[in-house]
Amino acid sequence: MISGALEVADMTVADIMVSRSRMDMLDIRSPLSELLPMITETGHSRFPVFEGDRENIIGVLLAKDLLLTWSDQTLDLRALVRPPVFIPETKPLNELLQEFRASRNHLAIVIDEHGGVSGLVTMEDVLEQIVGEIEDEFDEAAEKTIFRTGENSWRAMGTTEIEDFNHMFHVQLPDDECDTLNGWLAAELGHIPRRGERFESQGLVFTVVGADGKRAHWLHVQRAEPEPTPEHAA
Repeated sequence: MISGALEVADMTVADIMVSRSRMDMLDIRSPLSELLPMITETGHSRFPVFEGDRENIIGVLLAKDLLLTWSDQTLDLRALVRPPVFIPETKPLNELLQEFRASRNHLAIVIDEHGGVSGLVTMEDVLEQIVGEIEDEFDEAAEKTIFRTGENSWRAMGTTEIEDFNHMFHVQLPDDECDTLNGWLAAELGHIPRRGERFESQGLVFTVVGADGKRAHWLHVQRAEPEPTPEHAA
């Protein structure tokens, strides 16, 4: 921890931020019916909110604020959006940690020298530089990219190796030309997967729940029909 604290003093936000291409963001213009699945599937507690253009970030939404009021069909999402905090890529991490503690903010939007959005950083990102990796059930662990979300449903990262996916689900998705789920799905669809797209193959339904202009980040995987129990199979 002492070593980590010393290293933090020499690091800037640019060294640890989540790049823009990996940011899960919410469009203020989207209906709640589209936002709720993304919130529950990604598992984040805070989301940057944009309007029109992803560069136009208007605030941060706490998932708990929305989930506590989502049953109100007349809800104005703007009322729940909190003001965003913008910081430059060059801000030292030790200064950022002090600001997080003083303001009680846990997420900041990182801006490059031209004023464009380059990523985001959280308090957890900074603390991990001091105390080491802080893992939870939604972290992108090196060995785990598929997470069970129900009896016959899972959440899978687009970077999941097809070989690992086939082994877990006992299917035979082709891996001769692609190595990852994202690559396989792009080849099947004929274009880069877009959020909300569905594709069925080998008894599984794949739904893209997180994507950008380059790749699918998260997929919801559902069995088309539940596997028969041993008694039924017999």
